Amino acid sequence: MAKKISILALPGVQLLDVSGPLDVFAQANIETGSTFYELEIVACKRGPLTSSSGVRLLPDRVAGESDDRVDTLLVAGAPHAAEYSLSAPALAWLRRTSVRARRYGSVCTGAFVLAATGLLKGKRITTHWAAADRFRSAYPSVTVNDDALYVRDGKLRTAAGVTAGLDLSLSLVEEDLGRDVAMEVASQLVMFFKRPGGQMQFSRKGETRPAGRSVLQEVQRWVVAHPALDHGVSELAERAGLSPRHFARLFHAEVGVTPAAWVEAARVDAARALFEAGYSAPKQVAAKCGFHSVDTFRRVFAKHVGVTPAEYRKRYMPVAEHQIAGA
Repeated sequence: MAKKISILALPGVQLLDVSGPLDVFAQANIETGSTFYELEIVACKRGPLTSSSGVRLLPDRVAGESDDRVDTLLVAGAPHAAEYSLSAPALAWLRRTSVRARRYGSVCTGAFVLAATGLLKGKRITTHWAAADRFRSAYPSVTVNDDALYVRDGKLRTAAGVTAGLDLSLSLVEEDLGRDVAMEVASQLVMFFKRPGGQMQFSRKGETRPAGRSVLQEVQRWVVAHPALDHGVSELAERAGLSPRHFARLFHAEVGVTPAAWVEAARVDAARALFEAGYSAPKQVAAKCGFHSVDTFRRVFAKHVGVTPAEYRKRYMPVAEHQIAGA
């Protein structure tokens, strides 16, 4: 008997949150030569559903109309998902169907909608890195891993932003049909079987944006402009006209991290920018960003970004003109 995969799509849904997982499961059907998965889109009301890109979807059914057995239920994300409230019948259907399903979860900001059921209390999840802090504030009983591409917690499965829905779906195919089939699906869809790194390599959260009172922001801007200089607490305090002890206490209270932690993050941001601008030698980048050894640079960079400097450089280095021309 086919396993029913249901994806709940909100008005304004991001199309890839729906189509990406469905294509992974559809390709698994092709690889097995059978209808192993039965796929459907569920909406909150009748009629065409307009996605965030303007493309319209025609859902298969409306949430709450029937209680057909669902094997896997996923809630797709949307730009406004954090503000969206399901109707009482739809929310009751989502909770009831999730409890009965073998697996349930969300893609991207769909986690906000799923959390409204109360089923995520005490659970571990992931969501888009840009929405993680807001999710923590709204649902403090849920543990959010904002680096993971997807997280498994019992029967709960959650994926990070948009394309991570493909990674999650491929992992579900591997659970159901084994590694060989999942690898064939990945090959046909030209995607990583296991994508290296996590969300941090894509994050643009701006942890090192100036914060706090003006004197602290001036110091932070100086660090960003001159990452290679010595930025110990004493040097920063002197620039702010404060004692080192008072500066350190004030910085932590208003910025939320220690001066050393902030400087470290600022230097990593500077290194990322240099790699993206075309600098290719980690030793050169390390020196320009205030790291006194390549080993230290490699360790700190990987801690913040989730991949090594060499891996990051390969992914983000500008495309050469001869590559664009196809030479």
